[in-house]
Amino acid sequence: DHDTAAFAVATIRRWWLSVGSPAYPNATELLITADGGASNGSRVRLFKLEIQELVDEIGIPITICHFPPGTSKWNRIEHRLFSFISMNWKGQPLVSHEVMLNLIANTKTKSGLTVKAELDSSSYPTGIKVSDEEFSSINLVRHSFHGEWNYSIHPRGS
Repeated sequence: DHDTAAFAVATIRRWWLSVGSPAYPNATELLITADGGASNGSRVRLFKLEIQELVDEIGIPITICHFPPGTSKWNRIEHRLFSFISMNWKGQPLVSHEVMLNLIANTKTKSGLTVKAELDSSSYPTGIKVSDEEFSSINLVRHSFHGEWNYSIHPRGS
């Protein structure tokens, strides 16, 4: 629907429930590296509020480390993966979501990295504002090194 903070966190939630939690059943926290801008940007209040809701749901803290502005191109994993996705669907007409998902999901790198892809048909409206009261309810602990980009969100009440 739209690339919003709610969509970004729904994607993290879906990964945690289907892949992360089964693979790491004894995890005591999650670490997420994120771009500095866009839907999961370091200044997006809704992203932090949505992460808080996820943290409360799964019961473990999430640490977010945003790439500094202008440096997301240095995300080696993302760019390494996207080049293989692009090679896999090169010359293929993207005529439907099903075709696109199958091309993405059948991507594999030489070193064995595979891709899992799902269609999310949920609605993610734009323009949602987070009030000061909602924002102040977030159990956010800024790190001493660039706390504007690096912080942990803990379950409320802990």
